[in-house]
Amino acid sequence: MEEQPIRIAQIMGIMNNGGVEAVVMNYYRAIDRTRVQFDFFVDETCSFPQREEIERLGGRCYLVPSYARAIAYVRALCRLFRENQYRIVHSQINTMGVLPLFAAWLCKIPVRICHNHSTTSRNEWKKNLMKILLRPMTRLFATRYYACGDTAARWMFGNRLVDAGRVTVLPNAIDLSAFAFSAEERKAVRAELQIPYDALLIGHVGRFSFTKNHAFLLRIFQAVLKIRPDARLLLIGEGELYDSTIQLSKDLGIEQSVLFLGVRKDVPRLYSAMDVFCLPSYYEGLPVVMVESLANGLACVVSDQVTKELNAYNVLQLPLEDGAEVWAKALCEAKREFTTPEALFDQFDITKTSKRLEAYYLAQSCANA
Repeated sequence: MEEQPIRIAQIMGIMNNGGVEAVVMNYYRAIDRTRVQFDFFVDETCSFPQREEIERLGGRCYLVPSYARAIAYVRALCRLFRENQYRIVHSQINTMGVLPLFAAWLCKIPVRICHNHSTTSRNEWKKNLMKILLRPMTRLFATRYYACGDTAARWMFGNRLVDAGRVTVLPNAIDLSAFAFSAEERKAVRAELQIPYDALLIGHVGRFSFTKNHAFLLRIFQAVLKIRPDARLLLIGEGELYDSTIQLSKDLGIEQSVLFLGVRKDVPRLYSAMDVFCLPSYYEGLPVVMVESLANGLACVVSDQVTKELNAYNVLQLPLEDGAEVWAKALCEAKREFTTPEALFDQFDITKTSKRLEAYYLAQSCANA
């Protein structure tokens, strides 16, 4: 009888088109699925656009109550964990991982991975308080600690555990070749979107949410237009603030120069059309969109609340307090490159990092058989 792959319970919470979802899907596509398979545990209320692909690739999808309904959520997880007899549960939902990790502990699952992708923002004190309260309990039920980068690792697990080598940094890796710059696509996309070939095109990819700070991005772009009247702003994504951001662009009188593209499946070719990428977020872990942008050769102008691990590349960090005019000047002066930085392949090549994760899963599964 053919040996079956080990199955990892991936705890995702909401799956729409966010960065964490993209990271986990990148790893899922890259691993050897004849040896390791993922089962996705997803909030029953979300759109879950990845479901068809997951099932086509052999994964299983379980819709469970929202973790806001804590008792129903834990009960559903316990039932499914016992039915499937998992040996590894990998929580991808930051401090809210306390609930699935607690369920895994109740079910005596030996390997319980807490994976942090985020930090905090001074502008979300209620949310921050909840994160800080949950943080020690999440660590209590985990047996292994993961983070997307050093900043996220130290925020979640503390300097002592990080410095002792007890936290594994698994980077937000991508298929770098898929995001390489294409002169042909640059020309084609600009023609499709009716953007002059020599116009300054500023890009942003991300959910329309408080964290991403779209309101400030529009005010930055308003200042950019005073320097470069030909400039355009390309916004890709969806989210709860989508409609209000469109309205704000009208209130600022810049709507004719802002393109709202919604969710797109051709993001790599859109990067090629851009000149500079802007990310004025209130906080981030290690943004996969920055890795994608840098792979395309784009200059990145980002807030100083974004992790500093990518600063060795074509990245400029600015404080949000510097104001729209300072940001606008930096965007107008940024210079893109047209090749993928060679050093990115050492850190963020999914073909390499997925093998590390696969080997870890297999070793832990055998050790705890």
